[in-house]
Amino acid sequence: MAISEVKLPAGVNAHEFKSPVLLAEGLALNVAKQLSDAIAARGNAVLVVSGGRSPVAFFQHLAKQELDWSKVVVTLADERWVPVEHADSNAGLLKQYLLKGPAAKAQFLSLYSAAANVEQAAENADRLLAELPPIDVLVLGMGDDGHTASLFPGSPNLTEALQVDGTRRCWPMLAPSVPRQRLTMSRALLASARHKILSISGQSKLTTLNAALASDVAAMPVRAFLQPTLEIYWCP
Repeated sequence: MAISEVKLPAGVNAHEFKSPVLLAEGLALNVAKQLSDAIAARGNAVLVVSGGRSPVAFFQHLAKQELDWSKVVVTLADERWVPVEHADSNAGLLKQYLLKGPAAKAQFLSLYSAAANVEQAAENADRLLAELPPIDVLVLGMGDDGHTASLFPGSPNLTEALQVDGTRRCWPMLAPSVPRQRLTMSRALLASARHKILSISGQSKLTTLNAALASDVAAMPVRAFLQPTLEIYWCP
């Protein structure tokens, strides 16, 4: 199956690449252009990315792009509630692969805080995100269960976090895998991004994508973002 065989909603643009390396390069070029255009238009740019191992090559290519990184704010769509030194920290991943060299000049906004519990950490992140300028570029991934960011099917708070007009920006979430406790941006905040991108690799992701298109948002939260103006980057 190819991405062209998936019946995507009108307005969703799909870009197919022959390999993960070519996808990472193409995505980095697109994101860099969008950020550069935002800086030219408004004086700054806001980039929201997802963690995990999948985007590492994209981060490495993006870090090499010529940008005025000092005018870029970078933050995460979701985070594991672990310190930055922890192997599972998405912030640690960004510092290792993206925020280095010239890109180290970017301002990084961390969702994690050493609060008493994950609920308090989410409240802290919510207050911090209130100061975030409008999001220019959002890059999401997708799990085989249809989650995106840390909007996991069946998690407490999912219904509230998926509200289209919700005012809260960050919610505590419970992942089915270790580490279980997560912080995630709300659907409303994520959906406010000017440019929304979903990056996926492998045939199993197309199967998940097809299932999500036939499902509802609560069962497969990525469905919330399969809307016109979304760009999908895919490779086998």
